[in-house]
Formats: sequence, structure tokens, C-alpha cells
Amino acid sequence: MKSWDVIVLGAGAAGLMCAIEAAKRGRRVLVLDHAKRLGGKILMSGGGRCNFTNYYIEPTAYLCQNPHFVKSALARYSQWDFIGLVEKHGIPYHEKTLGQLFCDNTAQDIIDMLLKESKAAGVTIKSRVAITKVECLADDEINDGFSVNSSGETYHCQALVVATGGLSMPKLGATPFGYQLAEQFGLEVLPTRAGLVPFTLQPEDKATLEPLAGVSLPVVASSVDGTRFSENLLFTHRGLSGPAVLQISSYWQAGEAIHFELLPAGALAQGINEHPNQELKTWLTHQLPKRLVEALFLRTEWQQANIANKPLKQYVPKEIAAIEAIISAWAIKPGGTEGYRTAEVTLGGVNTDELSSKTMMAKRVPNLYFIGEVMDVTGWLGGYNFQWAWSSGWCAGQVV
Repeated sequence: MKSWDVIVLGAGAAGLMCAIEAAKRGRRVLVLDHAKRLGGKILMSGGGRCNFTNYYIEPTAYLCQNPHFVKSALARYSQWDFIGLVEKHGIPYHEKTLGQLFCDNTAQDIIDMLLKESKAAGVTIKSRVAITKVECLADDEINDGFSVNSSGETYHCQALVVATGGLSMPKLGATPFGYQLAEQFGLEVLPTRAGLVPFTLQPEDKATLEPLAGVSLPVVASSVDGTRFSENLLFTHRGLSGPAVLQISSYWQAGEAIHFELLPAGALAQGINEHPNQELKTWLTHQLPKRLVEALFLRTEWQQANIANKPLKQYVPKEIAAIEAIISAWAIKPGGTEGYRTAEVTLGGVNTDELSSKTMMAKRVPNLYFIGEVMDVTGWLGGYNFQWAWSSGWCAGQVV
């Protein structure tokens, strides 16, 4: 049995960050990963340029059953700390929008940085490893470490870190292994579902909206709980996507409607004042993509309101209110989401009430840690989830 101080399961963002920090403290660290290529999600992130963090990281940008859980880790290892690491390695980067930071070149720069740091700290990394069994080596209720069986070999460690990620992007090797391990040790795992994911449409909506594939426009997307995101909406052959949809999808529950503010409230009143002789459809095509306007006029809600196309000055208050309701709070009830196949993250996971917010260690299982996406912590689109990986991994790395 080969012995290590720390074994990290998963060589993604969180796992490598933890391994680096632990090895810097003189710990003998082994990282095991089942993938052929390390850092698959890092490579795919941000269109291949890795949206590695965000200037505006705040605890309020994270969904978690315990909203206070993320505060300690984000404060102790912030976006500025990771930006400092990126700059130390001379990686050129830029802000795209809304504080989102991307590599100028490719995501491989981030992977190379993590591997250089790992090598310098003395981390051992093994890929293409299939883990078959994990056991706690308990003696009279005292945790004497863990044994990990993989690919015909058995390893022993004092501390075990689970950084196996969630269920999103199964093509990259996502599995429920981390959740199963948590349940094996008696930890609660909250129900999981796809997050930051495109919506599919109900059949009746698909008929009018599918022809809009490729149309994009800025909107304000709102969920039933009042959460709002001002981003772009993109119509696709399968349904609705774009940053606005991905963001709001994490706050959506099946059966609920999403509201899209296509134009700000009061826009029509302003149009009537400025262009009273323009017909409604003409005015709308100056404000919105023409294909969208044509589709709106074909939709049930427009026909039910019995709104004819005529000069703006001819509309009575009741008609104006009906039009405003459609263009300022357009309701769509998604058929569902595209699921884990295209989801960027997994909502739910290991209940954070089971873990220390300072160390990420399981409260009832000494020396067992959970970091990154496997936990019930999900950030907004735009570098927030990578920052959680860096922060949670760093915190665990200080104590394992």
C-alpha cells in the first residue's frame, strides 16, 4: 500500500488548486483523475479562452442552500489573488463584458500554469485512473486515514479531498461519483439539476419561435422569485439560449414562466409621443429585430389581445396596456432545459451544512474534504464558478 499525506480525487480547477497549496506546505500529495486529458472543462470554458474569474465576485452571485457558506472562502482567496497568480505567470488576459476575464490566447495557458505550479510544489498527478473503492481506515472510532483502490493499486492517505465535479458536460467524463462517495460516508446530497443551461420550448411556442434561430437581442430576463438579469437573449433551433437565459435558468423551476423585457416599460408611450403617425409594426421593427416582430404578431397572446396594426396615435389606453404587457413582460413557459449535456454547471450537490465553511472538511468525517462543483454551490455565468473552484480549493489546501 503506497502512502500519501493527501490524495485529491479530480484534477480539475479545484483539485489542482488544493493540491498545489497542500504541497507548498510540505505535504506529499497525489492527484488521481479518470480523464485522458487533464482540465477538460478549463479547456472548453469561454469558447476555448477560459473565463477564469470576474472582477465583481460577490457572495450574492452564488446559489447555495446556506447563502452565508461562500463568504469565508471568497474573502480569504479572492479574484485578486487568482489574477495575481495569472500575472505572475505572464498570461495575457482581457475583460470582455461585466467584469468577465478571459485569456488573450487559449485556455491552455491556465492549465499550463496549474501544471507548472503543481510540478514546482512537488505534486504527483496520475490520469486515466479508475477508482473502484474508497474506505475509511477507522480504529475505535478514530479516523486513521483512507484507502483508495484504483486500477489494481491501493493507496493510503491521511486526508482525502473530493474534487470530482458535478454532472454537467458528461462528454468530458462527468459522473455522480463524488455524490456517491458523500452518501457512502453519511453526508446529505441535495437534489441536483442542470444550471446555466438553454431552455427548450413547448410545442406551441416552437412553431412561432423556431424560425427565429440566430436572432439575438438585449433583454431583461426575470424569474418568478424576482431575480433579474440584463443580458442577451438568443433564439436557437432547439429553444432559447444566450447569457440572459443561461443566467436565469439557475433560478427557474419546472412549470414556471420566464418574463423577458423586450423593451423598457414606457417605450411605447414614448413612441406614441415621438412618432404618432407610424404604424405599430413599423415602429417595432425600428426597436426590435424584424423577424421577432413578425413572430410576435403571429403569437396567441397578440391575437387574443385583438390588436390590429395601425398608427400609434390611434391606440386607446386598453390597447396600449396590452401591447406594453407583451413587449415589456413577455412570458414564455419553457418546456424544460437541454439538461446536463449542454449545462455549464450542476445545481445542488453535497449539502454545505455538512461542511466547514473555513476548511471544506466534513464535520462528521475528519480529514474528508469536498471542494468545487461537487458541493451545493453554483455561481453566475462569467467566471464565478471558476473562482469558487480556486477559493474552495485554496482553503482546503491550507489545512489538509
